[in-house]
Amino acid sequence: MQAYKLNATIDESGNLIIDEPLNIAPGTVEVIILQPVPSLESSKENQIQSQREKQKRIVECSIPILKEWLESTEPTPSDFDPDQAKWEYLKEKHNL
Repeated sequence: MQAYKLNATIDESGNLIIDEPLNIAPGTVEVIILQPVPSLESSKENQIQSQREKQKRIVECSIPILKEWLESTEPTPSDFDPDQAKWEYLKEKHNL
């Protein structure tokens, strides 16, 4: 399947208007529409930055990249049960 990336607009009546000429063979096509939402993206970026700041933990590790990754992770909750988590994973994996 050939893919094309085009810029287009939607007018007030809901019609798709392609901004540039397109020269493709006639036939059935599948259309995927991606609409940017700037307000959500900027708020997500702000949330990610604030989470990074508050999640900064002190971890001792001799491998710098691993230390950086561990510092950005959340600590395990106090009520976390590893055996229960393993059981839940295995139930999902094997459709039990």
